[in-house]
Amino acid sequence: MCYDWGESNEEAVSVLEGQAGWLSCPLFSHPSVYNYTSTQSAGHNLFWYRLPEGHDLEQPITYSLRLSKDRERLWLQPAMAEDTGLYICMLRNKSSCSKIAMRLKVLRLDEVVREPDCQPPVVVAPTHLVIPLQEEKTLECPNLQDATKMADGPTTVTWYHVRVEHMKCYQYPFWNSERQQKGASLQFYVMYLEYQGLYVCTVTYLRRGRALNFTRSINVTAVNPSNLPKEPSILHPTKDQVFTVKKDTEVRLVCRGVLPYLNSSWEIWWTVDGKTLDKLADQRFTNSNRSVCVCSLLTYYYGDRTEESVLVIKDFQSEDLNREYNCSVRNDRGFETRRAQLEEEDDKEYDVYISYARNSEEEQFVLTTLRRVLENELGYSVCIFDRDSLPGGTITDETLSFVARSRRLLVVVSPGYASKGSQALLELKAGIDGMALDGHLRVILVQYKPVQRKGWVRELRRARVALALVRWQGDKSRELTSHFWKRLRVELPVRRVSSRDEEEDSKEVALMRLHSQNSTNSQTGLITTTVKDPQKVFNCSA
Repeated sequence: MCYDWGESNEEAVSVLEGQAGWLSCPLFSHPSVYNYTSTQSAGHNLFWYRLPEGHDLEQPITYSLRLSKDRERLWLQPAMAEDTGLYICMLRNKSSCSKIAMRLKVLRLDEVVREPDCQPPVVVAPTHLVIPLQEEKTLECPNLQDATKMADGPTTVTWYHVRVEHMKCYQYPFWNSERQQKGASLQFYVMYLEYQGLYVCTVTYLRRGRALNFTRSINVTAVNPSNLPKEPSILHPTKDQVFTVKKDTEVRLVCRGVLPYLNSSWEIWWTVDGKTLDKLADQRFTNSNRSVCVCSLLTYYYGDRTEESVLVIKDFQSEDLNREYNCSVRNDRGFETRRAQLEEEDDKEYDVYISYARNSEEEQFVLTTLRRVLENELGYSVCIFDRDSLPGGTITDETLSFVARSRRLLVVVSPGYASKGSQALLELKAGIDGMALDGHLRVILVQYKPVQRKGWVRELRRARVALALVRWQGDKSRELTSHFWKRLRVELPVRRVSSRDEEEDSKEVALMRLHSQNSTNSQTGLITTTVKDPQKVFNCSA
């Protein structure tokens, strides 16, 4: 009986025609199962067979000066095109047998694609090596020691450098003192960015009076110096960021972390109530991780990784708001965690409810100017009771309903506003009560004409201290770029922008909104806030 492991799942071995190459028996790739020295001591012998392409019968290898066996390897010195095929290595003694197959491809020169033409062709996949900037490193040609065992004399190595961005090839010497060949090795005394690229080495040696060679390559990448901070950090969410979520929907919480280059393990993950997702007894919670290429950053931060972990919560429920969500990053140098704050989405039907004194000059301003710009120019959904209410309903109930379904109550202040018992006063009371109860409704005052303080009704006088006041200044305020509209947009819900002009204008509004949010706390001390957009970071301190 002979145990057949079938064909190895490793890739086929590639050798260039005319160069030296070898096959290593895959049985010995698992030393805990098969060890060459111990199997020899137990009386096992290794035999090689070949199944040429187009044949069904295995043929034993006939050893020669060109084909020879050395321990677990079958050497081809040099390889020839007809050597292509399936090879079987068999380990056996009188009572047991094991065998496994592997493929060999011998490629002709015209089958190898290479750029530029000055470098020697390479058919073996390159090894990879990272070198920290400003540091030193020694490059050794892969498999050099294998050639030394087979050579009848000293070996020589010729080095080439291929700069990928220019697709240019340079043969040693490289015309600088920071890289020098020391014997067969290539010594980097100081690593610079321009030294990145593919390094090709050709090993030449003599065997039985014949010159033989093989070619290998190393892909060299520069990374940030070892003396830079290597602790991981979390970019997103920011410390004060709040995720808006909606009940009965799929919620996705994104965590993005930076992991500086280290030759070590790293990790980014979410926990819910202090538990990792695999220990959480709720199948609604899953996560996915992916590498993020932020090209504008990675161009300058070599080797640093930006990783993203997304926590997916299916069928989000109100009780999920009370759970604790933390994203963490870790490497061998440090650890950081950050809590994600959640709040339920304010699901309102209208952006703005406009309250004003009916049958007045202000009514014309509301209908022809204020409403038109808010709806048509700025894209807000506006509720005006006299236009949007249905006939036959109860005024009080409908008013309260409309105000409750709005994000903002915009009160146009005038000398005749809110005389007791009027519709406007009912709207004002509903807005102030809603602002005090759930905090989702905000009241904004628009002063169309100057009003003496004694002309303000009691409710407005009490609320005025806590409410935003935006003053209309006639013709000076008509243009959309005027201070009036920008100031009003600061107090209104944030809207998406499309054109470049609107985007630039939106940045100014964002800064004004920031100033407005911080102004009420200016007496408490230093305030530092960061506003981010896709292009700039603004820092403001008060």
